[in-house]
Amino acid sequence: MPTATNVRPTRMEYLRTVRRIAVARKGLKLLKLKRQALILEFFALSRTIANLRTGLKKKLANGYESIHRAELFAGPLRLEYESMRIPKIKELRVRTKNVMGVKIPQIEQQEISVLGEEYLLELPASINQAIKSFRDIHRMVLDVAEKETSLRKLLLEIERIKRRSNAIENVLIPRLENTAKYIKFRFDEMERENFVKLKSVKTKISQRGS
Repeated sequence: MPTATNVRPTRMEYLRTVRRIAVARKGLKLLKLKRQALILEFFALSRTIANLRTGLKKKLANGYESIHRAELFAGPLRLEYESMRIPKIKELRVRTKNVMGVKIPQIEQQEISVLGEEYLLELPASINQAIKSFRDIHRMVLDVAEKETSLRKLLLEIERIKRRSNAIENVLIPRLENTAKYIKFRFDEMERENFVKLKSVKTKISQRGS
């Protein structure tokens, strides 16, 4: 016998409950599909980040090596002087894009003009190479930061969907199913009562007729 609940055992309530069960199951299916898609996106992005980090590690090693060469060929004083003349990095614009309902950041990088071609021609080749190396490093750092932030947002959304799916699957749907069973049980019980009453009435009528 289903557990009694505070619900009116009417046909309208039964139909409403059955519809809610169908909607909940459909919503659960969509949530699971979305979670699977986000997990695939998460792992694809994880692989991209791993490759970027490997590339960034190599770029940093080359960058520090280029600084070391510039110091050897141009001298530490010239290197320090030229480093102070490099313009500041321009401000970045951070926009958002929608990936399956998840807003992830998108960094817009503006090209950094390093003083001008004439100035670059005046620089020793070793300093020129060091500047180029660290411009590339700057772009890669921003790319890694953008994708790692996106990865965290995807993970949070995956966990949120998991909690919501569990609540629907393990709490909402069982509760609605119990409600439907209770209403059906009350229907059957009322039908039995009506049958007994009807049979009793027929018996009394036949007794009076005899």
